Amino acid sequence: MTDSEQLAALLRERSVTFGDFVLSSGQRSNYYIDARKTTMSAEGLDLIGRLGLATVRAAGWAPVAVGGLTLGADPVAYAIARASVGSPPQIQAFSVRKAAKDHGTQRLVEGNLSAGDSVVIIEDVITSGGSARLAIEGVRASGGVVLGVLAVVDREQGGRAAIESVGIKVVSLTTTKMLGLK
Repeated sequence: MTDSEQLAALLRERSVTFGDFVLSSGQRSNYYIDARKTTMSAEGLDLIGRLGLATVRAAGWAPVAVGGLTLGADPVAYAIARASVGSPPQIQAFSVRKAAKDHGTQRLVEGNLSAGDSVVIIEDVITSGGSARLAIEGVRASGGVVLGVLAVVDREQGGRAAIESVGIKVVSLTTTKMLGLK
């Protein structure tokens, strides 16, 4: 079984639930993908680190760092950063808050992001693309340069097209079709 097939199997086993759900995009769905149950598992971290790093490089991106809107993007970004240690050049990780802290450094972006850094935005599940767009805005406001977006799962409900319509390429490790949900 390939890494991609293993990831799809793990997502189906751990992360897919059937029922009646309202997604963060406001859309209704008869299934929910809680990717965190996979991305925060030991096996998921290992698979996603390897696959994510390979996918970022296959897209032709050479980011200084990867990250996205906390909490969904965090384990994916950390897994990719860890995987890069044994496969230089190393890639760092960062997290984008939904709102800047009102104390301390009052940052919107935490971790390894400096003005001028080229980055890849991470998304666990893309539906409408809203979370990725918030992360893109946060990174740009902090001086980062967005190379593209990497999603673990593309729900194939218009999010990819919405992000690509503003000139940002999107790649995904899997899709709902690949998971047998479409």
